[in-house]
Amino acid sequence: MSKQYDAIIIGTGQAGPSMAQRMTNEGMKVAILERKLFGGTCVNVGCIPTKALVASARAAYMAKRGSEFGVSINGDISVDMKKVKERKDEIVKQSNDGVTNWMKNMEGLTVYEGHGRLESSNRVSVNGEILEAEKIIINTGGRATVPDIPGIEDVNYFTNTDMMEVDFLPEHLVIIGGSYIGLEFAQMYRRFGSLVTVVELGPKLIGREDEDVSDTVREILEKEGVEIRTGASCLGLENRDGKIVLNADCESSSEEIVGSHLLLAVGRKPNADDLGLDKAGVETDDRGYIKVNDQLQTNIPGIWAIGDVNGRGAFTHTSYNDYEILAANMFDDEPRKVSDRITNYGLFIDPPLGRVGLTENQVRESGKKALIGKMMMTRIGRARERSETQGFMKVLIDAETDRILGATILGIGGDEVIHSLLDIMYADAPYSVIQRAVHIHPTVSELIPTMLGDLKPLE
Repeated sequence: MSKQYDAIIIGTGQAGPSMAQRMTNEGMKVAILERKLFGGTCVNVGCIPTKALVASARAAYMAKRGSEFGVSINGDISVDMKKVKERKDEIVKQSNDGVTNWMKNMEGLTVYEGHGRLESSNRVSVNGEILEAEKIIINTGGRATVPDIPGIEDVNYFTNTDMMEVDFLPEHLVIIGGSYIGLEFAQMYRRFGSLVTVVELGPKLIGREDEDVSDTVREILEKEGVEIRTGASCLGLENRDGKIVLNADCESSSEEIVGSHLLLAVGRKPNADDLGLDKAGVETDDRGYIKVNDQLQTNIPGIWAIGDVNGRGAFTHTSYNDYEILAANMFDDEPRKVSDRITNYGLFIDPPLGRVGLTENQVRESGKKALIGKMMMTRIGRARERSETQGFMKVLIDAETDRILGATILGIGGDEVIHSLLDIMYADAPYSVIQRAVHIHPTVSELIPTMLGDLKPLE
Protein backbone atom coordinates (compact mmCIF):
# COMPACT_ATOMS: atom_id res chain seq x y z
CA MET A 1 0.00 0.00 0.00
CA SER A 2 1.38 3.41 -0.95
CA LYS A 3 1.88 6.35 1.39
CA GLN A 4 0.22 9.61 0.40
CA TYR A 5 1.92 13.02 0.42
CA ASP A 6 1.20 16.41 -1.06
CA ALA A 7 4.75 16.62 -2.42
CA ILE A 8 7.85 14.47 -2.73
CA ILE A 9 11.33 15.99 -2.99
CA ILE A 10 14.15 13.75 -4.21
CA GLY A 11 17.49 15.08 -2.96
CA THR A 12 18.63 17.40 -0.14
CA GLY A 13 21.05 19.66 -2.01
CA GLN A 14 20.92 23.43 -1.82
CA ALA A 15 17.38 23.83 -3.21
CA GLY A 16 15.58 20.84 -1.67
CA PRO A 17 15.55 21.62 2.06
CA SER A 18 14.41 25.20 1.53
CA MET A 19 11.63 23.98 -0.75
CA ALA A 20 10.59 21.47 1.90
CA GLN A 21 10.47 24.23 4.52
CA ARG A 22 8.34 26.47 2.31
CA MET A 23 5.95 23.65 1.46
CA THR A 24 5.50 22.56 5.07
CA ASN A 25 4.98 26.19 6.07
CA GLU A 26 2.14 26.22 3.54
CA GLY A 27 0.57 23.30 5.39
CA MET A 28 1.62 20.60 2.95
CA LYS A 29 2.53 17.05 3.93
CA VAL A 30 5.97 16.49 2.37
CA ALA A 31 8.43 13.61 1.96
CA ILE A 32 12.09 14.23 1.22
CA LEU A 33 14.51 11.52 0.07
CA GLU A 34 18.29 11.41 0.45
CA ARG A 35 20.39 8.44 -0.61
CA LYS A 36 23.71 9.58 0.86
CA LEU A 37 24.76 12.90 2.44
CA PHE A 38 22.35 15.58 3.61
CA GLY A 39 23.21 18.92 2.06
CA GLY A 40 24.42 17.63 -1.28
CA THR A 41 27.64 18.50 -3.09
CA CYS A 42 28.30 22.00 -1.76
CA VAL A 43 28.07 21.15 1.92
CA ASN A 44 29.93 17.84 1.81
CA VAL A 45 32.41 17.68 -1.08
CA GLY A 46 32.10 20.98 -2.95
CA CYS A 47 32.32 24.64 -2.14
CA ILE A 48 32.44 24.51 1.67
CA PRO A 49 35.23 21.92 2.09
CA THR A 50 37.27 23.14 -0.88
CA LYS A 51 37.22 26.73 0.37
CA ALA A 52 38.27 25.48 3.80
CA LEU A 53 41.26 23.84 2.12
CA VAL A 54 41.93 26.99 0.09
CA ALA A 55 42.06 28.93 3.37
CA SER A 56 44.63 26.52 4.84
CA ALA A 57 46.69 26.73 1.67
CA ARG A 58 46.63 30.52 1.80
CA ALA A 59 47.80 30.46 5.42
CA ALA A 60 50.79 28.34 4.37
CA TYR A 61 51.48 30.63 1.42
CA MET A 62 51.39 33.80 3.53
CA ALA A 63 53.58 32.23 6.22
CA LYS A 64 56.22 31.53 3.59
CA ARG A 65 55.97 35.16 2.40
CA GLY A 66 56.34 36.60 5.89
CA SER A 67 59.75 38.15 5.24
CA GLU A 68 58.26 40.28 2.43
CA PHE A 69 56.17 42.01 5.08
CA GLY A 70 58.97 42.32 7.61
CA VAL A 71 57.71 39.36 9.62
CA SER A 72 60.28 36.79 10.75
CA ILE A 73 59.08 33.26 11.39
CA ASN A 74 61.67 31.14 13.16
CA GLY A 75 62.06 27.57 12.01
CA ASP A 76 60.78 25.68 9.01
CA ILE A 77 57.23 26.21 7.81
CA SER A 78 55.47 22.89 7.40
CA VAL A 79 51.95 21.75 6.63
CA ASP A 80 50.29 19.04 8.69
CA MET A 81 47.83 17.56 6.17
CA LYS A 82 46.04 15.53 8.82
CA LYS A 83 45.24 18.72 10.75
CA VAL A 84 44.27 20.47 7.51
CA LYS A 85 41.77 17.68 6.84
CA GLU A 86 40.55 17.68 10.45
CA ARG A 87 39.80 21.40 10.21
CA LYS A 88 37.98 20.89 6.92
CA ASP A 89 36.02 17.93 8.31
CA GLU A 90 34.87 19.92 11.33
CA ILE A 91 33.60 22.74 9.12
CA VAL A 92 31.78 20.23 6.91
CA LYS A 93 30.33 18.44 9.93
CA GLN A 94 28.82 21.67 11.25
CA SER A 95 27.09 22.28 7.91
CA ASN A 96 26.02 18.68 7.40
CA ASP A 97 24.69 18.38 10.96
CA GLY A 98 22.81 21.64 10.50
CA VAL A 99 20.99 20.42 7.37
CA THR A 100 20.40 16.93 8.78
CA ASN A 101 18.89 18.21 12.03
CA TRP A 102 16.83 20.79 10.15
CA MET A 103 15.33 18.09 7.93
CA LYS A 104 14.72 15.50 10.63
CA ASN A 105 13.04 17.97 12.98
CA MET A 106 10.91 19.84 10.45
CA GLU A 107 7.22 19.63 11.28
CA GLY A 108 5.22 18.18 8.41
CA LEU A 109 8.26 16.58 6.74
CA THR A 110 9.05 12.86 6.56
CA VAL A 111 12.66 11.97 5.77
CA TYR A 112 13.54 8.81 3.86
CA GLU A 113 17.19 7.76 3.68
CA GLY A 114 17.46 5.75 0.48
CA HIS A 115 17.57 5.94 -3.31
CA GLY A 116 14.34 7.25 -4.80
CA ARG A 117 13.14 6.27 -8.27
CA LEU A 118 10.11 7.35 -10.22
CA GLU A 119 7.58 4.59 -10.88
CA SER A 120 5.12 6.86 -12.70
CA SER A 121 4.33 10.56 -12.93
CA ASN A 122 3.09 10.59 -9.33
CA ARG A 123 4.70 7.56 -7.69
CA VAL A 124 8.20 7.17 -6.19
CA SER A 125 9.77 4.04 -4.75
CA VAL A 126 12.28 4.11 -1.91
CA ASN A 127 13.52 1.28 0.32
CA GLY A 128 10.78 -1.02 -0.98
CA GLU A 129 7.99 1.47 -0.23
CA ILE A 130 5.80 3.36 -2.68
CA LEU A 131 5.10 7.05 -2.09
CA GLU A 132 2.48 9.02 -4.01
CA ALA A 133 2.09 12.78 -4.50
CA GLU A 134 0.63 15.23 -6.98
CA LYS A 135 3.88 17.22 -6.91
CA ILE A 136 7.33 15.70 -7.37
CA ILE A 137 10.49 17.81 -7.28
CA ILE A 138 13.78 16.35 -8.49
CA ASN A 139 16.85 17.85 -6.81
CA THR A 140 19.46 15.14 -7.28
CA GLY A 141 22.43 17.29 -8.34
CA GLY A 142 25.44 16.02 -10.27
CA ARG A 143 28.71 14.15 -9.96
CA ALA A 144 32.20 14.21 -11.41
CA THR A 145 32.69 12.93 -14.94
CA VAL A 146 35.21 10.13 -15.41
CA PRO A 147 36.54 10.43 -18.97
CA ASP A 148 37.18 7.45 -21.22
CA ILE A 149 40.98 7.74 -21.37
CA PRO A 150 43.02 4.75 -22.59
CA GLY A 151 44.60 3.08 -19.58
CA ILE A 152 42.39 4.74 -16.98
CA GLU A 153 41.24 1.35 -15.73
CA ASP A 154 44.85 0.54 -14.78
CA VAL A 155 45.48 3.53 -12.51
CA ASN A 156 44.13 4.88 -9.26
CA TYR A 157 42.59 8.33 -9.48
CA PHE A 158 40.73 10.92 -7.46
CA THR A 159 37.76 13.09 -8.34
CA ASN A 160 36.86 16.21 -6.39
CA THR A 161 34.69 13.97 -4.17
CA ASP A 162 37.23 11.45 -2.90
CA MET A 163 39.97 14.09 -2.93
CA MET A 164 38.21 15.33 0.21
CA GLU A 165 39.49 12.25 2.06
CA VAL A 166 43.19 12.93 1.37
CA ASP A 167 45.14 13.53 4.59
CA PHE A 168 48.64 13.34 3.13
CA LEU A 169 50.75 15.40 0.76
CA PRO A 170 50.99 13.94 -2.75
CA GLU A 171 54.54 14.05 -4.03
CA HIS A 172 53.47 15.02 -7.54
CA LEU A 173 49.78 15.62 -8.26
CA VAL A 174 48.81 15.40 -11.94
CA ILE A 175 45.49 17.09 -12.71
CA ILE A 176 43.58 16.44 -15.93
CA GLY A 177 41.37 19.45 -16.55
CA GLY A 178 42.30 23.12 -16.60
CA SER A 179 39.08 24.76 -15.45
CA TYR A 180 37.58 25.88 -12.15
CA ILE A 181 37.83 22.72 -10.04
CA GLY A 182 41.20 21.64 -11.38
CA LEU A 183 42.82 25.05 -10.92
CA GLU A 184 41.64 25.50 -7.35
CA PHE A 185 43.13 22.13 -6.40
CA ALA A 186 46.29 22.90 -8.38
CA GLN A 187 47.07 26.07 -6.46
CA MET A 188 46.12 24.72 -3.05
CA TYR A 189 48.27 21.58 -3.35
CA ARG A 190 51.19 23.54 -4.75
CA ARG A 191 50.95 25.79 -1.70
CA PHE A 192 50.79 22.75 0.56
CA GLY A 193 54.07 21.61 -1.01
CA SER A 194 53.24 19.15 -3.80
CA LEU A 195 54.63 19.29 -7.29
CA VAL A 196 51.62 19.95 -9.51
CA THR A 197 51.08 19.52 -13.24
CA VAL A 198 47.84 20.57 -14.94
CA VAL A 199 47.01 19.05 -18.32
CA GLU A 200 44.28 20.66 -20.45
CA LEU A 201 43.14 19.43 -23.87
CA GLY A 202 41.97 22.88 -24.95
CA PRO A 203 44.29 25.61 -26.20
CA LYS A 204 43.93 27.64 -22.99
CA LEU A 205 42.86 27.36 -19.37
CA ILE A 206 39.18 27.92 -18.50
CA GLY A 207 38.14 27.93 -22.13
CA ARG A 208 34.91 29.91 -21.62
CA GLU A 209 36.84 32.98 -20.46
CA ASP A 210 38.48 35.76 -22.47
CA GLU A 211 42.10 35.29 -23.47
CA ASP A 212 43.36 37.95 -21.05
CA VAL A 213 41.68 36.13 -18.16
CA SER A 214 43.05 32.73 -19.15
CA ASP A 215 46.54 34.12 -19.74
CA THR A 216 46.63 35.96 -16.41
CA VAL A 217 45.36 32.95 -14.46
CA ARG A 218 48.11 30.90 -16.07
CA GLU A 219 50.72 33.50 -15.10
CA ILE A 220 49.47 33.51 -11.50
CA LEU A 221 49.70 29.73 -11.19
CA GLU A 222 52.99 29.34 -13.03
CA LYS A 223 54.55 32.02 -10.83
CA GLU A 224 53.80 29.75 -7.87
CA GLY A 225 55.38 26.77 -9.58
CA VAL A 226 52.38 24.97 -11.10
CA GLU A 227 53.36 23.35 -14.39
CA ILE A 228 50.69 23.75 -17.07
CA ARG A 229 50.32 21.86 -20.35
CA THR A 230 47.59 23.12 -22.67
CA GLY A 231 46.68 21.81 -26.10
CA ALA A 232 47.16 18.17 -25.14
CA SER A 233 46.37 16.40 -28.40
CA CYS A 234 45.37 13.10 -26.82
CA LEU A 235 45.75 11.37 -23.50
CA GLY A 236 46.95 7.96 -22.39
CA LEU A 237 47.54 6.61 -18.88
CA GLU A 238 49.80 3.89 -17.56
CA ASN A 239 50.56 2.43 -14.16
CA ARG A 240 54.33 2.03 -14.02
CA ASP A 241 55.57 0.56 -10.75
CA GLY A 242 52.91 2.44 -8.80
CA LYS A 243 53.53 5.74 -10.55
CA ILE A 244 50.99 7.55 -12.74
CA VAL A 245 52.39 7.96 -16.25
CA LEU A 246 50.47 10.35 -18.51
CA ASN A 247 51.20 10.82 -22.18
CA ALA A 248 49.62 14.10 -23.27
CA ASP A 249 50.67 13.99 -26.90
CA CYS A 250 49.93 11.57 -29.72
CA GLU A 251 53.56 11.52 -30.79
CA SER A 252 55.27 8.40 -29.52
CA SER A 253 58.43 10.34 -28.76
CA SER A 254 56.66 12.94 -26.62
CA GLU A 255 57.72 13.57 -23.05
CA GLU A 256 55.84 11.63 -20.42
CA ILE A 257 54.40 13.21 -17.29
CA VAL A 258 55.16 11.00 -14.31
CA GLY A 259 53.28 11.69 -11.10
CA SER A 260 52.44 10.05 -7.82
CA HIS A 261 48.70 10.80 -7.84
CA LEU A 262 46.03 11.72 -10.39
CA LEU A 263 43.03 14.04 -10.07
CA LEU A 264 40.31 14.05 -12.73
CA ALA A 265 38.66 17.46 -13.07
CA VAL A 266 37.08 17.38 -16.51
CA GLY A 267 33.54 18.40 -15.67
CA ARG A 268 30.37 17.07 -14.11
CA LYS A 269 27.27 15.20 -15.21
CA PRO A 270 23.74 15.04 -13.81
CA ASN A 271 22.47 12.43 -11.37
CA ALA A 272 19.55 11.62 -13.63
CA ASP A 273 20.47 8.23 -15.08
CA ASP A 274 19.07 6.08 -12.27
CA LEU A 275 15.85 7.91 -11.40
CA GLY A 276 13.33 6.01 -13.50
CA LEU A 277 12.67 9.08 -15.63
CA ASP A 278 11.53 6.86 -18.50
CA LYS A 279 8.73 5.41 -16.37
CA ALA A 280 7.34 8.90 -15.82
CA GLY A 281 8.08 10.09 -19.35
CA VAL A 282 10.39 12.89 -18.19
CA GLU A 283 12.59 14.16 -21.03
CA THR A 284 16.34 14.80 -20.86
CA ASP A 285 18.68 16.55 -23.27
CA ASP A 286 21.58 14.95 -25.13
CA ARG A 287 23.85 15.42 -22.08
CA GLY A 288 21.42 13.75 -19.70
CA TYR A 289 20.14 16.90 -17.98
CA ILE A 290 16.42 17.06 -17.23
CA LYS A 291 14.70 19.51 -19.56
CA VAL A 292 12.79 22.31 -17.82
CA ASN A 293 11.01 25.47 -18.91
CA ASP A 294 11.47 28.97 -17.52
CA GLN A 295 9.48 28.01 -14.41
CA LEU A 296 11.51 24.78 -13.91
CA GLN A 297 8.65 22.51 -14.95
CA THR A 298 9.52 19.32 -16.84
CA ASN A 299 7.46 18.13 -19.79
CA ILE A 300 5.31 16.14 -17.33
CA PRO A 301 2.71 18.16 -15.36
CA GLY A 302 3.38 17.98 -11.62
CA ILE A 303 7.12 17.24 -11.93
CA TRP A 304 9.81 19.90 -11.56
CA ALA A 305 13.62 19.70 -11.62
CA ILE A 306 15.71 22.15 -9.60
CA GLY A 307 19.44 22.51 -9.02
CA ASP A 308 22.34 21.08 -10.99
CA VAL A 309 20.29 18.22 -12.44
CA ASN A 310 18.49 20.59 -14.82
CA GLY A 311 21.64 22.02 -16.42
CA ARG A 312 20.45 25.61 -16.03
CA GLY A 313 23.08 26.79 -13.58
CA ALA A 314 25.47 24.27 -12.01
CA PHE A 315 26.27 26.52 -9.04
CA THR A 316 25.09 26.55 -5.45
CA HIS A 317 23.72 30.06 -5.84
CA THR A 318 21.76 29.15 -8.98
CA SER A 319 20.37 26.08 -7.23
CA TYR A 320 19.07 28.20 -4.38
CA ASN A 321 17.64 30.65 -6.90
CA ASP A 322 15.81 27.73 -8.52
CA TYR A 323 14.07 27.19 -5.19
CA GLU A 324 13.16 30.89 -5.03
CA ILE A 325 11.74 30.83 -8.57
CA LEU A 326 9.72 27.67 -7.96
CA ALA A 327 8.36 28.89 -4.62
CA ALA A 328 7.42 32.28 -6.08
CA ASN A 329 5.50 30.68 -8.93
CA MET A 330 3.90 27.97 -6.81
CA PHE A 331 2.84 30.01 -3.78
CA ASP A 332 3.27 33.75 -4.30
CA ASP A 333 1.60 34.33 -7.67
CA GLU A 334 4.89 35.91 -8.71
CA PRO A 335 5.90 34.93 -12.28
CA ARG A 336 9.64 34.60 -11.81
CA LYS A 337 11.75 33.06 -14.59
CA VAL A 338 15.11 31.35 -14.94
CA SER A 339 15.88 33.54 -17.95
CA ASP A 340 15.77 36.64 -15.73
CA ARG A 341 18.87 35.37 -13.91
CA ILE A 342 22.13 37.16 -14.69
CA THR A 343 25.06 34.81 -15.11
CA ASN A 344 27.60 35.17 -12.31
CA TYR A 345 30.24 32.95 -10.76
CA GLY A 346 33.70 32.88 -9.21
CA LEU A 347 36.98 31.04 -9.58
CA PHE A 348 38.43 30.75 -6.09
CA ILE A 349 42.10 30.69 -6.79
CA ASP A 350 44.10 33.39 -5.07
CA PRO A 351 43.61 36.13 -6.17
CA PRO A 352 40.06 35.18 -7.10
CA LEU A 353 38.07 35.77 -10.26
CA GLY A 354 34.61 37.31 -10.11
CA ARG A 355 32.52 37.19 -13.28
CA VAL A 356 29.13 38.60 -14.23
CA GLY A 357 27.21 38.84 -17.49
CA LEU A 358 28.82 38.59 -20.92
CA THR A 359 32.51 38.13 -21.62
CA GLU A 360 34.33 40.42 -24.01
CA ASN A 361 34.30 37.65 -26.61
CA GLN A 362 30.54 37.24 -26.25
CA VAL A 363 29.97 40.98 -26.63
CA ARG A 364 32.03 40.99 -29.82
CA GLU A 365 30.10 38.01 -31.17
CA SER A 366 26.79 39.74 -30.39
CA GLY A 367 27.64 42.64 -32.67
CA LYS A 368 26.50 45.15 -30.05
CA LYS A 369 28.00 48.61 -30.11
CA ALA A 370 29.90 48.63 -26.86
CA LEU A 371 32.35 50.48 -24.64
CA ILE A 372 35.11 48.86 -22.60
CA GLY A 373 37.02 49.90 -19.51
CA LYS A 374 40.01 48.12 -18.06
CA MET A 375 42.26 48.74 -15.09
CA MET A 376 45.24 46.75 -13.89
CA MET A 377 45.43 45.82 -10.23
CA THR A 378 48.85 47.48 -10.04
CA ARG A 379 46.97 50.81 -9.97
CA ILE A 380 44.91 49.88 -6.92
CA GLY A 381 46.24 50.97 -3.55
CA ARG A 382 44.65 48.09 -1.63
CA ALA A 383 46.41 45.60 -3.90
CA ARG A 384 49.77 47.33 -3.47
CA GLU A 385 49.36 47.47 0.31
CA ARG A 386 48.82 43.71 0.35
CA SER A 387 51.57 43.05 -2.22
CA GLU A 388 48.96 41.29 -4.35
CA THR A 389 48.94 43.25 -7.59
CA GLN A 390 48.26 40.44 -10.05
CA GLY A 391 45.19 40.73 -12.24
CA PHE A 392 42.86 43.41 -13.59
CA MET A 393 39.28 44.72 -13.70
CA LYS A 394 37.30 44.95 -16.95
CA VAL A 395 33.78 46.13 -17.76
CA LEU A 396 31.69 46.10 -20.95
CA ILE A 397 28.96 48.72 -21.50
CA ASP A 398 26.16 48.86 -24.08
CA ALA A 399 26.94 52.10 -25.91
CA GLU A 400 23.28 52.71 -26.77
CA THR A 401 21.61 52.03 -23.41
CA ASP A 402 24.50 52.70 -20.98
CA ARG A 403 23.74 49.37 -19.29
CA ILE A 404 26.47 47.07 -18.04
CA LEU A 405 26.76 44.03 -20.31
CA GLY A 406 29.37 42.17 -18.31
CA ALA A 407 32.36 42.52 -16.04
CA THR A 408 35.44 40.66 -14.87
CA ILE A 409 37.43 41.26 -11.71
CA LEU A 410 40.50 39.06 -11.45
CA GLY A 411 42.39 40.24 -8.43
CA ILE A 412 42.28 40.77 -4.69
CA GLY A 413 38.67 40.78 -3.51
CA GLY A 414 37.36 40.10 -7.00
CA ASP A 415 34.80 37.56 -5.79
CA GLU A 416 33.24 40.17 -3.49
CA VAL A 417 33.75 43.41 -5.44
CA ILE A 418 31.97 42.01 -8.52
CA HIS A 419 28.64 42.28 -6.67
CA SER A 420 28.69 46.08 -6.84
CA LEU A 421 28.39 45.75 -10.63
CA LEU A 422 25.98 42.81 -10.46
CA ASP A 423 23.53 44.80 -8.31
CA ILE A 424 23.51 47.70 -10.79
CA MET A 425 22.74 45.19 -13.56
CA TYR A 426 19.82 43.73 -11.60
CA ALA A 427 18.53 47.25 -10.95
CA ASP A 428 18.64 47.83 -14.72
CA ALA A 429 20.36 51.13 -13.99
CA PRO A 430 22.91 52.91 -16.20
CA TYR A 431 26.59 52.53 -15.36
CA SER A 432 26.67 56.22 -14.41
CA VAL A 433 24.95 55.33 -11.12
CA ILE A 434 28.03 53.53 -9.86
CA GLN A 435 30.42 55.86 -11.68
CA ARG A 436 29.10 58.77 -9.62
CA ALA A 437 29.05 56.86 -6.34
CA VAL A 438 31.56 57.73 -3.65
CA HIS A 439 33.31 54.60 -2.40
CA ILE A 440 35.41 54.08 0.70
CA HIS A 441 39.18 54.60 0.45
CA PRO A 442 41.36 52.55 0.37
CA THR A 443 39.44 49.68 -1.20
CA VAL A 444 39.31 47.83 -4.50
CA SER A 445 35.74 49.00 -5.12
CA GLU A 446 36.74 52.67 -5.09
CA LEU A 447 38.50 52.23 -8.44
CA ILE A 448 35.39 50.99 -10.27
CA PRO A 449 34.06 54.56 -10.76
CA THR A 450 37.51 55.57 -12.01
CA MET A 451 37.50 52.69 -14.52
CA LEU A 452 34.00 53.64 -15.66
CA GLY A 453 35.16 57.19 -16.22
CA ASP A 454 37.69 56.04 -18.81
CA LEU A 455 35.63 53.99 -21.24
CA LYS A 456 36.70 53.48 -24.83
CA PRO A 457 34.90 52.03 -27.86
CA LEU A 458 35.22 48.26 -28.19
CA GLU A 459 36.98 47.81 -31.51
